[in-house]
Amino acid sequence: MYAIVETGGKQYRAAQGDILEVEKLDGEVGSTITLNKVLMISGEGVEPKIGSPAIANATVTGEVLEQGRHKTVIVFKKKRRKNYRRTKGHRQSFTKLKITGISGV
Repeated sequence: MYAIVETGGKQYRAAQGDILEVEKLDGEVGSTITLNKVLMISGEGVEPKIGSPAIANATVTGEVLEQGRHKTVIVFKKKRRKNYRRTKGHRQSFTKLKITGISGV
């Protein structure tokens, strides 16, 4: 069984035991996080359940494995012949989740 969940403005396919790297969520390593915005639940032998936009009373729970930051992305701007150059770096924060359960079937 799997579910399509939305968090951080992005959609993820989550099945039990999967490890997802999502936008940063509040929570300590080892704590449990509940994702409430479940858009679809489906699986083998199960009739797909599609929400409009989300399924009421459906949740996906996960355990926080890691809070971290990605590698630096360099942002470089330049305008030729104008002596204009700007360099900035950006590191995006993430939360690594292990999906422990899907409810609301």
